[in-house]
Amino acid sequence: MIALIQRVRRADVTVAEQVVGAIGPGMLVLLGVEAGDSSAELHKLADKVLKYRLFSDAAGKMNLNLQQSGGEMLVVSQFTLAADTNSGLRPSFTPAARPELAEPMYRQFVDYCRAQGVTVATGQFAADMQVSLVNDGPVTFWLQVPPALA
Repeated sequence: MIALIQRVRRADVTVAEQVVGAIGPGMLVLLGVEAGDSSAELHKLADKVLKYRLFSDAAGKMNLNLQQSGGEMLVVSQFTLAADTNSGLRPSFTPAARPELAEPMYRQFVDYCRAQGVTVATGQFAADMQVSLVNDGPVTFWLQVPPALA
């Protein structure tokens, strides 16, 4: 499971010219679910995302996590994060979880973050989305918890 996280001043996601999710200061999470991911990977990644210190403290150091900063979270599903780009000029999406497996994992990730007291907005799973953001810093990190081996 992969999360590309960005510290943002604001972010929103639009589907068919309608804003379906928006946040003020906080974190944009682009979430990719890989084949073989389970609840164990989901909880490890969600905990890491929630605890990751990418917000500045009073001294200007990245020492605060999302909750400590009082920020919000926008979670957008993005299966292309799980693409295999190691050969050729066209990505292979074989490593990505199939939609019928990925959607429940995406929803569980969102629900888990909400259960931790975070305000979470979302995109729309499998929709053609337009994501707008003002990256603060810019600050962007790639976090990954590899799927367990079968």
